[in-house]
Amino acid sequence: MNKKLLAILLFVTATFFGSLMGVFMRLAQSDINVFTASFLRFGIGFVIILPYLFYSKFNVYKTNNIKLHFIRGIINVPIMYVGFAALMLIPLEQIQALHFIVPIIVTFLAVFFFKEKIRFARISALIIGLIGMLVMLRPGIIEMNIGVYMVLFSSLVWSFIIIITKFLSKTDSPITILTYQYSLVTFFSLFIVIFFWEMPSSIIFLYTFLAALSGTVLHLALIYSYKLVDLTLIQPFTFLSLIWASLFGYYIFGEEPDIFTWLGAIIIFSGVLIIFYRESYLKKDIAKESLGEESMTAQDLIDNLGQSFLKIA
Repeated sequence: MNKKLLAILLFVTATFFGSLMGVFMRLAQSDINVFTASFLRFGIGFVIILPYLFYSKFNVYKTNNIKLHFIRGIINVPIMYVGFAALMLIPLEQIQALHFIVPIIVTFLAVFFFKEKIRFARISALIIGLIGMLVMLRPGIIEMNIGVYMVLFSSLVWSFIIIITKFLSKTDSPITILTYQYSLVTFFSLFIVIFFWEMPSSIIFLYTFLAALSGTVLHLALIYSYKLVDLTLIQPFTFLSLIWASLFGYYIFGEEPDIFTWLGAIIIFSGVLIIFYRESYLKKDIAKESLGEESMTAQDLIDNLGQSFLKIA
């Protein structure tokens, strides 16, 4: 199969299972808190891949990027809690629509990290994205739910993780990246869930198992697609996640689609398309352009990440 077509199919698969994971995590949190649900989601996910770890004799842990894996695992924990908690506060389709801001954030992080020039297309994409968010959220007209701020925060941090993942995919296999993520997130969240543990019922445990299974497919498909092609090729297909979320939200939770959410999402996605066509025209990839240079090492990326977090703080 053509590499680009395979990457697109993998990314479309990721959008579906990402929305499905959100459904099961919302159902699970109807009876247990976010700390317990999050630990079970990644803990069960680790158990799912454990047979492969034994089969590979744990060689999957071999990497030259151990520091980056730890950084990725550490920052994954807070956005896990924030992202999953937001599922209980705002509709699924609004969460997915707000995530459309991620490709635009990634573009500007490349400017922030690597001193790239801010060109007209990037400024236009940012302005369009902000307009779309204003249409969707209507500040001053409707009350801003804390869940909105939580999703925006998780989108910002997820953009950092995308850049790290793209860098890691140059040398590490998708299963190695996934294994470190599951191992570290499970380990770190274990020390937190001790203080908040709630015993799940059998049906809640089933929901978390299905969430872990869906999430595992999501991350494997996502990482493989990142490894195969430029990020800009597959970003336009993120719009499918809004369709899946709207369908699940309507048929499972009875959430009526909000026309302003769809309109705002379309406007934001127009900004994503500007980035897509601009980078495709220049034959560049936002993350690849910044991270794919031979001179860029893992330590360079760590230093840049540290400086960027300090600037944000």
